[in-house]
Amino acid sequence: MKTNFFIYIILLLAYLVFVQTAKAEDIHFNNDVFQLKASRLCETAKGYENEYFPGSETKDNWTKMIGIYYYPEISNPLKYADESDKKIEAREGVVLLKYIKNKKQDKAILSFLENGETNGKNFFEYNIYKYEKHPDKGIMVLRYVKRYFFTTNEEITKIGHEVKSINDDLLEQIIISPIPPIVEKDI
Repeated sequence: MKTNFFIYIILLLAYLVFVQTAKAEDIHFNNDVFQLKASRLCETAKGYENEYFPGSETKDNWTKMIGIYYYPEISNPLKYADESDKKIEAREGVVLLKYIKNKKQDKAILSFLENGETNGKNFFEYNIYKYEKHPDKGIMVLRYVKRYFFTTNEEITKIGHEVKSINDDLLEQIIISPIPPIVEKDI
């Protein structure tokens, strides 16, 4: 009887280790759990792009997303962030919220609000990007994005107040968050 109990305990522990290993690709951020649901090789940048979504959300239907992007051919994260900032500011329907560079750590972060539409629904997309050097070669980019759907001017005002109130906190969370390793497989 003791032998069977001991075997059950070992099997239970092995199962728990396996489940933890299987969930190693999940990202926990801002009280949400994001699962890897899209990964592809980016031909132009010759690096992988991973996209994580919470729960039942998918690449085609989502409200929140975390992106992890690896660009081995780009060597300077600050220069890349500067170029991204210029592109963002030049686009219509986009408002830059903050752009911060840390030359000593060779990192940059920017946040912006973008107007868009999908499936006949208007939304604002709140984006945060963090750029930093990859330990071996190239750069890594961490992206957090949340979509706010709206139909009335009152909802637009409410979205603006919410984004204003959470921007600094989320920037700080992204700044201190390590960028997870890239998963090099196509999903």
